Amino acid sequence: MPPRTPRPVDKFDDDDYPAYTMGRAAEMIGTAPAFLRALGEHRLITPLRSEGGHRRYSRYQLRIAARARELVDAGTPIEAACRIIILEDQLEEAQRINEDLRTRDATS
Repeated sequence: MPPRTPRPVDKFDDDDYPAYTMGRAAEMIGTAPAFLRALGEHRLITPLRSEGGHRRYSRYQLRIAARARELVDAGTPIEAACRIIILEDQLEEAQRINEDLRTRDATS
């Protein structure tokens, strides 16, 4: 999933900054690195790569991975969990656009 907002000046405030290694990311969400690789294979998240080719994850990507883990832990197949999250994201974006259009029409 692409970054949602323009990048802040400070990397510490940037949810899209790829600050976490695969091992640290897996530890943070309580899963194995293979789970993160599977999310990448299903195109739910695409980690950036370091100069050495290692995967690096952002806080935003970790929130998505944690949501996927919740669904999988509840018995949802990983393919379905990825699709659900993508659809949730698309719905949220559509609702945001709808609200912007309503606001714009109300002020016109």
